[in-house]
Amino acid sequence: MPFIPELFSAPVLARIEERRHGRLTGVPFFDGLMTGELAALVGSFAGEPEVYQPVRGRIKGASAFARFVTDTTTWMAERDVAVEDVNFIVTPSRGVEEFLLHVDGEAGPVELPMALAADLDSDARMTELRIYFSRWPLSRVRGIRPPLLQPDPDLHAPDVVGEYHRALAAGDVDAVVAAFEPDGSVSALVDGVETYRGTDQLRAFYELLLSGGGEIPLELCAVTDDGRACALEYNTVSREQIQSPPGAGIAVYLRGASGKLAAARIYDPRPGAGLTSNDQATEGSR
Repeated sequence: MPFIPELFSAPVLARIEERRHGRLTGVPFFDGLMTGELAALVGSFAGEPEVYQPVRGRIKGASAFARFVTDTTTWMAERDVAVEDVNFIVTPSRGVEEFLLHVDGEAGPVELPMALAADLDSDARMTELRIYFSRWPLSRVRGIRPPLLQPDPDLHAPDVVGEYHRALAAGDVDAVVAAFEPDGSVSALVDGVETYRGTDQLRAFYELLLSGGGEIPLELCAVTDDGRACALEYNTVSREQIQSPPGAGIAVYLRGASGKLAAARIYDPRPGAGLTSNDQATEGSR
């Protein structure tokens, strides 16, 4: 995901498959962009392309999408960007990809974590593509991103992911840490890559996070879950909505062999977001 392999020319597809050591069910985002085969990229959408990107905003239509592809690939060449694959989740209705971009920044090397979420139709073509990353690592610009999706009040985080969110909403550090495997980790991907691993670091991180009662309720908007990993797209909602409007984010949770969390990765420009939800409030009404 997100691009359809059969739409690319045979030589280009063969090169991608050789590099990735096998036949592809979907061409990854950056592999697709770098081919320069715009017809294949556009054809991977069910209708006209529609992309939401933190800097450019809404990109709609073939012409706007073509400019976006050109601008992105030009920027990647100028900044000598290397793309590191992190994870992907694919279900019949949605796909999520995670990357870590290594960028030649003006002041030195920069790591830019990024996640993409695509809604898919019955033919695996995209109806919409949403890109998530913090602008801070590259531009030192902070800001809350307006919501991209509407909340679904009937949507709830599943199994251990739900347990984790309910424990956070309750401010229960013991239960939060218990949701992770002993060597589990949480990565707050806001200022770059900040990872806390193992019981001691997790406890210290969540004790600090929850010490001031600073939970940020979440409105869940979309869940992408293949059993191995679960991605939640959400809106952060401050209790003081006038001072702090809702903001869009995504978090990805990987389950370990025990069924507990092996890793949690949060892509959200608002510090501390992606860490709590209003699942506890809704749990009692089920």
